[in-house]
Amino acid sequence: MQEDEMIFRRIAGRTWIIVLVAAVVIPLDQWTKELVRQNIAKFDYIIPIPSLGEYFVFEHVDNHGAAFGILQGAGNIFIVIAAVVTVGVFYYAIRHLPDDQRLIRILLGFQVGGALGNVIDRIMQGYVTDFVKVGIPGVYYWPNFNIADSAIVCSVIALAVVILYQDIQVSRQAKEEAIEIGAAGSSEA
Repeated sequence: MQEDEMIFRRIAGRTWIIVLVAAVVIPLDQWTKELVRQNIAKFDYIIPIPSLGEYFVFEHVDNHGAAFGILQGAGNIFIVIAAVVTVGVFYYAIRHLPDDQRLIRILLGFQVGGALGNVIDRIMQGYVTDFVKVGIPGVYYWPNFNIADSAIVCSVIALAVVILYQDIQVSRQAKEEAIEIGAAGSSEA
């Protein structure tokens, strides 16, 4: 096997899960946004689940900022940020992420898919279509969001939980090994 083929296999083996998840998130995100653009007038809304009433609605809005409407008007910088994050994710997955970390690769795929889903909107429209609106009518609504935003935020939270859990497991294992070494050392004395 030639060296180039070995390098390609290594890269493909470490990134295929990320690419697959992103390849599911992006079309799902774009499809739902297109459904909203075709079926809900801007700033209008529908109640998709009648039993939830206005606690959960689909409201068509344009987002010229980041996720959940923050940093309005800074849209183009997010294209650059998404590109840097995507390159960083793949670099990390290829160079540093152990092969057995499939769950982390899946979560990174959600982040890449979400970032690129919103980049497509920014490039094609100059803004992102948001439509999911949840809250308490007359009291407070969370800023509108979309599938891409959800993929990014949920995977970042899940990634933090996974990393914390793995860190706790490593710490426990190190303590157990230290106790075993201490017990073995004291029995030899």
